Amino acid sequence: MSGQPERVYALEQLTRSRAVILKECAELLANRGKIEQYRETNLARAQDAYLELQKAQKHILDALRDAQHGLLEIEEDAIAATAGKLYQGFAGFNLMSRSYKPVYDVLTGFAEQLPESQNTVNAQVIGRLMNNVRMGYYPTDPDNVAHILWGIQFPEGVTTNVLDPCCGCGKALRQIATGNNCYTYGVELDEQRAEEAQGRLHRVGIGSYFYSRISREAFHLLFLNPPYLSVLREGGSRTRNEKRFLIENVERLMMGGVLIYVIPYYRLTADICRVLSDNFTDLGVWRFTDSEFRKFKQAVVIGTRKKRSEDAESAARLERLSYAGEDIPVITEIEENRYAVPAVQKTVETFKGERFNEKELERQLKASDSIRRMMNAKSELDRGTKHPLLPLSIGQIGLVGGSGMINGLIACDTPHIVKGRIVKVKNVEREEQFSYNGKHMGAEVRETVSNKMIFNVLTPQGFRSLA
Repeated sequence: MSGQPERVYALEQLTRSRAVILKECAELLANRGKIEQYRETNLARAQDAYLELQKAQKHILDALRDAQHGLLEIEEDAIAATAGKLYQGFAGFNLMSRSYKPVYDVLTGFAEQLPESQNTVNAQVIGRLMNNVRMGYYPTDPDNVAHILWGIQFPEGVTTNVLDPCCGCGKALRQIATGNNCYTYGVELDEQRAEEAQGRLHRVGIGSYFYSRISREAFHLLFLNPPYLSVLREGGSRTRNEKRFLIENVERLMMGGVLIYVIPYYRLTADICRVLSDNFTDLGVWRFTDSEFRKFKQAVVIGTRKKRSEDAESAARLERLSYAGEDIPVITEIEENRYAVPAVQKTVETFKGERFNEKELERQLKASDSIRRMMNAKSELDRGTKHPLLPLSIGQIGLVGGSGMINGLIACDTPHIVKGRIVKVKNVEREEQFSYNGKHMGAEVRETVSNKMIFNVLTPQGFRSLA
């Protein structure tokens, strides 16, 4: 494991935004000056400068957007609101205006409030963020789950497969399934929470979802509330968990299957919006009720899986919501039964977590007809009285007696009790040694140890010991 400290993704993002805004603001002034310099003498160079001016504006707008998202994640709501206002104002700024200095001063002043590096961030902010990262578990509020269910219509007479790749203790998925004829599947990284989930869900995979093996297009409904706080370690990827979980799970849903995707509204970034709009139709976004929204700023995106096709208009509509969370309708406004779960019978052929699960093995063994038949099967050798095929030899009798297999009461015409035991016997042999001319040279002594089988037999006529 690297000795490098963990780096918080949001702070890395803010550091990049600061650098981009400061750099591109300088480019703004330089290229605006070139336009004035060449507009009368070299129109081509003036046009090139204007194109560079447009690029700088776009880069600044992107940085303001990223800064707003990062500030919301570190719970700096007031500065995040400022970033949103700057975005809206600068997006409509006339690049040919001569009033650049006030714009420059406002933008650079804002950028200088952002961290230059993680080392310049308030220690209290770092501590709070890292505590949230370590906790990493934000169960969905039951009241909001109930509101979501108001908009979902389950089919009659069909058992539907529902999957939660970050199931925690399994409470949310259990609530969704109760009374709706669902078979529940969950995956959980934490073993303690996974063990608790096994008491609520039908099947639970333990370990990383990304190392699990799960059937494709086998699920009618996907409930996805992924972890969204993350850190970057040395050599680590910048891919966010909420995006990775979404991409990996699209293929788990059958065509027409329903996605319920819970994330903070400000994480509806352009890349996530494209994934959603390209793979789902009838997309709707609702924010959680006021108390939950104030705490976690969560919203739910619901849609129906379609064959993949690009929908730039839908993606842009979703992305606009990431700047104005208060404008998103509340989940209590969702239409009843808006999303119909497919009435298709489907078997989940493969569902295996990353780590070995004893309870899952127990379930499979109970369901295995082969195991039952093997345990109940009896051959001809298992039936009736057993007799040796040939009379036992002396050596075989010794082995059987010494092992205790014929100890105890022998019920026959002359009842008796037998107890066999083995004792060690030491034999000493002495051989005298003589030279060739008959002179005595001494003696060679050899000791050998052998086993002796003794049967003690108690009969009505008395005790006998047989060697």
